[in-house]
Amino acid sequence: MVLLAPDGRCSEKSLLLNVCGCNNEAELQALGAALEMAFAAGARKLLLRGDSDVALRYVRGPDSTRIARLNLLVAAARDWLPRFDEAQLVWIPRHRNRDADRLSRQALGLPPSPAPLARPRRRGR
Repeated sequence: MVLLAPDGRCSEKSLLLNVCGCNNEAELQALGAALEMAFAAGARKLLLRGDSDVALRYVRGPDSTRIARLNLLVAAARDWLPRFDEAQLVWIPRHRNRDADRLSRQALGLPPSPAPLARPRRRGR
Protein backbone atom coordinates (compact mmCIF):
# COMPACT_ATOMS: atom_id res chain seq x y z
CA MET A 1 0.00 0.00 0.00
CA VAL A 2 1.05 3.55 -0.64
CA LEU A 3 -0.08 6.37 1.64
CA LEU A 4 0.22 9.86 0.17
CA ALA A 5 -0.40 12.80 2.49
CA PRO A 6 -1.71 16.16 1.26
CA ASP A 7 1.69 17.72 1.95
CA GLY A 8 3.37 15.19 -0.37
CA ARG A 9 4.80 12.83 2.25
CA CYS A 10 4.71 9.25 1.02
CA SER A 11 4.76 6.02 3.02
CA GLU A 12 4.83 2.52 1.58
CA LYS A 13 4.15 -0.84 3.16
CA SER A 14 4.47 -4.32 1.72
CA LEU A 15 3.62 -7.42 3.74
CA LEU A 16 3.85 -11.12 3.08
CA LEU A 17 1.31 -12.92 5.21
CA ASN A 18 2.06 -16.50 6.22
CA VAL A 19 -1.46 -17.69 5.51
CA CYS A 20 -3.19 -19.41 2.64
CA GLY A 21 -6.20 -17.91 0.96
CA CYS A 22 -7.65 -16.57 -2.23
CA ASN A 23 -6.80 -13.32 -3.98
CA ASN A 24 -9.98 -11.65 -2.65
CA GLU A 25 -8.90 -12.51 0.88
CA ALA A 26 -5.48 -10.93 0.28
CA GLU A 27 -7.08 -7.83 -1.24
CA LEU A 28 -9.45 -7.42 1.71
CA GLN A 29 -6.58 -7.84 4.19
CA ALA A 30 -4.59 -5.18 2.31
CA LEU A 31 -7.58 -2.84 2.23
CA GLY A 32 -8.09 -3.21 5.99
CA ALA A 33 -4.39 -2.64 6.62
CA ALA A 34 -4.45 0.48 4.43
CA LEU A 35 -7.38 1.91 6.39
CA GLU A 36 -5.60 1.19 9.66
CA MET A 37 -2.34 2.71 8.38
CA ALA A 38 -4.10 5.86 7.16
CA PHE A 39 -5.92 6.35 10.45
CA ALA A 40 -2.73 5.78 12.46
CA ALA A 41 -0.99 8.40 10.30
CA GLY A 42 -3.64 10.94 11.29
CA ALA A 43 -5.80 10.92 8.16
CA ARG A 44 -9.37 12.01 8.75
CA LYS A 45 -10.36 12.53 5.12
CA LEU A 46 -9.43 9.61 2.93
CA LEU A 47 -9.46 8.85 -0.77
CA LEU A 48 -8.53 5.19 -1.10
CA ARG A 49 -7.83 3.98 -4.62
CA GLY A 50 -7.68 0.24 -5.13
CA ASP A 51 -7.53 -2.12 -8.07
CA SER A 52 -9.65 -4.85 -6.47
CA ASP A 53 -13.17 -4.12 -7.64
CA VAL A 54 -14.53 -7.04 -5.59
CA ALA A 55 -12.94 -5.93 -2.31
CA LEU A 56 -14.06 -2.34 -2.78
CA ARG A 57 -17.63 -3.34 -3.68
CA TYR A 58 -17.86 -5.61 -0.62
CA VAL A 59 -16.60 -2.92 1.75
CA ARG A 60 -18.59 -0.06 0.20
CA GLY A 61 -21.69 -2.26 -0.04
CA PRO A 62 -24.26 -3.36 -0.99
CA ASP A 63 -22.45 -6.35 -2.57
CA SER A 64 -21.78 -9.24 -0.22
CA THR A 65 -20.46 -12.77 -0.14
CA ARG A 66 -21.52 -15.96 1.58
CA ILE A 67 -17.89 -16.89 2.35
CA ALA A 68 -17.55 -16.53 6.12
CA ARG A 69 -13.83 -15.71 6.26
CA LEU A 70 -14.31 -12.96 3.65
CA ASN A 71 -17.28 -11.55 5.57
CA LEU A 72 -15.05 -11.20 8.64
CA LEU A 73 -12.54 -9.16 6.64
CA VAL A 74 -15.29 -7.04 5.06
CA ALA A 75 -16.75 -6.31 8.51
CA ALA A 76 -13.32 -5.40 9.89
CA ALA A 77 -12.68 -2.97 7.02
CA ARG A 78 -16.17 -1.46 7.35
CA ASP A 79 -15.49 -0.89 11.05
CA TRP A 80 -12.65 1.48 10.09
CA LEU A 81 -14.76 3.71 7.81
CA PRO A 82 -16.75 5.61 10.52
CA ARG A 83 -13.48 6.62 12.16
CA PHE A 84 -12.81 8.96 9.24
CA ASP A 85 -14.70 12.21 8.77
CA GLU A 86 -14.88 11.31 5.10
CA ALA A 87 -13.79 8.16 3.26
CA GLN A 88 -14.11 7.43 -0.44
CA LEU A 89 -13.20 4.04 -1.87
CA VAL A 90 -12.54 4.26 -5.61
CA TRP A 91 -11.69 1.49 -8.07
CA ILE A 92 -8.86 2.07 -10.54
CA PRO A 93 -7.48 -0.37 -13.10
CA ARG A 94 -4.32 -2.26 -12.11
CA HIS A 95 -2.27 -0.61 -14.88
CA ARG A 96 -2.94 2.74 -13.18
CA ASN A 97 -1.90 1.39 -9.78
CA ARG A 98 1.74 0.57 -10.52
CA ASP A 99 3.12 1.40 -7.06
CA ALA A 100 0.70 -0.98 -5.35
CA ASP A 101 1.37 -3.66 -7.97
CA ARG A 102 5.12 -3.25 -7.40
CA LEU A 103 4.70 -3.62 -3.63
CA SER A 104 2.48 -6.69 -3.89
CA ARG A 105 4.97 -8.37 -6.23
CA GLN A 106 7.78 -7.40 -3.84
CA ALA A 107 5.95 -9.06 -0.93
CA LEU A 108 5.68 -12.26 -2.95
CA GLY A 109 9.35 -12.17 -3.95
CA LEU A 110 8.48 -11.61 -7.62
CA PRO A 111 10.35 -9.32 -9.98
CA PRO A 112 8.67 -6.05 -10.96
CA SER A 113 6.18 -6.21 -13.82
CA PRO A 114 7.73 -5.37 -17.16
CA ALA A 115 7.08 -1.86 -18.41
CA PRO A 116 4.16 -1.71 -20.82
CA LEU A 117 4.98 -1.42 -24.48
CA ALA A 118 4.28 1.97 -25.96
CA ARG A 119 1.46 1.82 -28.45
CA PRO A 120 1.59 4.08 -31.47
CA ARG A 121 -1.19 6.64 -31.39
CA ARG A 122 -3.66 6.49 -34.20
CA ARG A 123 -4.22 9.66 -36.11
CA GLY A 124 -7.67 10.77 -37.12
CA ARG A 125 -8.32 10.80 -40.83
